Amino acid sequence: MPGHTENEITVRAPLDLVWDITNDLENWPQLFSEYASVEVLERRGDTTTFRLTMHPDDNGKVWSWVSERTPDEHSRTVRARRVETGPFQHMDIHWEFSEVPGGTRMHWRQDFAMKPDAPVDDDWMTDNINRNSKIQMALIRDKIEQRDRERRAAAPATG
Repeated sequence: MPGHTENEITVRAPLDLVWDITNDLENWPQLFSEYASVEVLERRGDTTTFRLTMHPDDNGKVWSWVSERTPDEHSRTVRARRVETGPFQHMDIHWEFSEVPGGTRMHWRQDFAMKPDAPVDDDWMTDNINRNSKIQMALIRDKIEQRDRERRAAAPATG
């Protein structure tokens, strides 16, 4: 059975700020702890094709792949997919952002299948993605909330 994950977190910050920061691809190495670099390869309309490179894993292996990502600001959704699939038969990602009491809900869904000769199976990758998504979402939440506090502190008092 193919892999499927769904993870979400609430960020205590305005939707526009969460949207802008999480869609700033060039800044992802500062936002995510797992990415060493992002190289934008092409921009076509709203779609960006880019290479993500991770920090070396515990065995010193560096993983890298090309993805394509299309944000839709009107619906506050993002669709992405791996173009270079590596060990995946396919990897499709859907992000949704919505205003909720107290901030912004960020929801990530990933649908994928591992190739038969991949070093891990769908169940292993599902567990891995679920575990890592929670870590990355918490880091992103903390960084955006800090940026929001700094932004509000720097704003001139009105009234």
